Amino acid sequence: MESKRQQKYSKLIQKELGEIFQKEGRHLIGSAFITVARVLVSPDLGLAKVYVSFLVEKDKAVFEKLNDRKSELRKHLGNRIGKSVRIVPEIALFMDESASYAQHMDAVISKLDIPESSDEEEEEED
Repeated sequence: MESKRQQKYSKLIQKELGEIFQKEGRHLIGSAFITVARVLVSPDLGLAKVYVSFLVEKDKAVFEKLNDRKSELRKHLGNRIGKSVRIVPEIALFMDESASYAQHMDAVISKLDIPESSDEEEEEED
């Protein structure tokens, strides 16, 4: 259970990292579209677990490049929120698999062979 303070920091970091990826991080991510899906902050506000999702095929390569340059991300984040927070948290990046899982489930459901219901069955249900 996160405290109100942790939730506030999470939303602030999520918003600012999203803007960093849009404006200042183009040299890090290239043409990839990155979404900051979720941010979880530790109780001491010293660590932020950032879950990102991608809309490109080469997401592993972009993620590795981004993970190698976490210190640069933290520097940009510190420049943006440094005046309003006491500690700029360390960043731990994680892949958010929910979008790929949703695509997988959509593909599985679309492959199901569900027979059409007959008119007689519909009348019995009414």
